Amino acid sequence: MVELKDVSVTYSSGVDALNHVSLKINDGDFAFVVGSSGAGKSTMIKLLLKEIDATEGKVYVNGYHLGKLKRRKIPELRRTIGIVFQDFRLIPSMTVYENIAFVLRVIDAPAKYIRKRVPYVISLVGLQAKTNSYPNELSGGEKQRVAIARALVNDPKLIIADEPTGNIDPELSYEIVELLKGINACGTTILMVTHEHDLVRYFGGRIINIAQGEIVYDEIIGGADESEWN
Repeated sequence: MVELKDVSVTYSSGVDALNHVSLKINDGDFAFVVGSSGAGKSTMIKLLLKEIDATEGKVYVNGYHLGKLKRRKIPELRRTIGIVFQDFRLIPSMTVYENIAFVLRVIDAPAKYIRKRVPYVISLVGLQAKTNSYPNELSGGEKQRVAIARALVNDPKLIIADEPTGNIDPELSYEIVELLKGINACGTTILMVTHEHDLVRYFGGRIINIAQGEIVYDEIIGGADESEWN
């Protein structure tokens, strides 16, 4: 569960990035976070990852009270969260398999578990034929599928997808959201930050609109393909 209680963030420059924001996302939810550049979306992500602290208010993520979280516990928190970036952030010298396995090796997961888990998540994102390919041999959509598999491999409670369709062809954007929807259907909470309103209107669901550091809209809407997802 993610919860912000009357949260404000003021940077040292004096900029009020978030202004008394209250928000609750329950386990298993899928929510789109939309807003123009500078609205506060990136600040919210940094808060949830404990990269910055709230100036006021309380932040809870996956059972952790971030205001009271000791520095040595931050890696433990982050292991409960998978991140999908707009720019993929794959390691060029590693194959698809190695890029995904790297996440588990960093946390000293058993080799037997890695050998079982990595092919499984590769199959989930439909890239079995690309297991031994390098990032420069992949299309933008394939790279983002690898990034999603990497976010998923540690079986996180929450996946934050930060503009995951920003660097791929528009027609592939729908496939990426469908993939995230499928992962959500298996129980993972998804928070997708996007500026692509056409995608949001098509899929529908919970829409959280941030403007000038405040939540101005938080509603559930029907999508164009509502019958498929309801």
